[in-house]
Amino acid sequence: MKSDPIFIGARVYRASSYGGAHPLAIPRVPTVTDLCCAMGWLPEHQYRSSPRAKPSALQAFHTSGYVTALQTAEDSQKVSEETRRRHGLGTLSNPVHPHMFRRPATSVGGVMFGTALIADGGIAYVPGGGTHHGMPDRASGFCYFNDPVLAILSLQRQGLRRVAYVDIDAHHCDGVEAAFQDADGVRLVSVHEENRWPFTGALEDTAGGTSFNLPVPRDLNDTEYDLILDRFILPAVERFRPDALILQCGADALLEDPLSRLALSNSSHWKTVAALRRLCDRFLVLGGGGYNPWSVARCWTGVWATLAGYDIPDILPTKARAVLSPLKWNRKTGFQPPAHWIETLRDPSRDGAVRDEIRTRVNHLRVRLAAEHASGPAAPAR
Repeated sequence: MKSDPIFIGARVYRASSYGGAHPLAIPRVPTVTDLCCAMGWLPEHQYRSSPRAKPSALQAFHTSGYVTALQTAEDSQKVSEETRRRHGLGTLSNPVHPHMFRRPATSVGGVMFGTALIADGGIAYVPGGGTHHGMPDRASGFCYFNDPVLAILSLQRQGLRRVAYVDIDAHHCDGVEAAFQDADGVRLVSVHEENRWPFTGALEDTAGGTSFNLPVPRDLNDTEYDLILDRFILPAVERFRPDALILQCGADALLEDPLSRLALSNSSHWKTVAALRRLCDRFLVLGGGGYNPWSVARCWTGVWATLAGYDIPDILPTKARAVLSPLKWNRKTGFQPPAHWIETLRDPSRDGAVRDEIRTRVNHLRVRLAAEHASGPAAPAR
């Protein structure tokens, strides 16, 4: 890489919350930032503050009417029934709150800043990004804007013709797939829980050839994920030969997350980051879902350690534990968090048997990859 990896954060995440009992009432980016600092992993020269994307930049994907409606809702702190119906604002998933425009616009600004930083080679990490459900004219699934789409469009405008997007969030990246249906020069690779909202991303769903979707059953374990990474994700990216690579690494696929039923450890995310980093010299890493404050903080801090080349210790130092100890969560486990949520970053391994249905689905996608690239028959998963 031409320079050290860059971490992009912002103060707005400290001042904003979706409020009430919303799953995103928890702190995420500030905890990751503070934990990285406590570990001594975030020197000043590797941190950048995110700009806020201007309406003109947002309109590269979103309609002007929607952008204006979101600004107006933030200013007035209310929406009309027509705005709620048309734009999905003021709902349980996408509520009215004091930073409902500024916060997602800052996430987009950070992601687009990241694309500029890696245009000539490099790594940028934007844990506040990864809002992959946003649609051109409406909010969806906690996502007011769709920063992965805007990132891909930004990279293409900079002359990077082939962009690969890998998404390991527990929820399918429906907004990104819809944006690039039948698109040339874009490859989407998604691993997500089957029969989980938004109920898209079936194995047979190719988005006109753009997407490779792998829906997985509940209780996905580390051993099964290792097979998926080695025999599906990495070949799908490597054969595409991307000019730039984006990873959305939502932490909601981890065992302790309340909004999915997958069972991965955070080592699966870190393995993915390390393996993909070797495949492309322009690498943009985003956050995404994740609704357990300890799981998100520990996972995404480890993502940064992996990108920046730091060794993850078995036991956290006192300063790091002091970041994790005060966290609050309105779930039963949050009142008495397990000791390892505070004392360590690395989860225990969650190994297990590889189910036949996963082997079958991986082999289905490998056959499709082999046929597309005329590279001979794909070897079966073992």
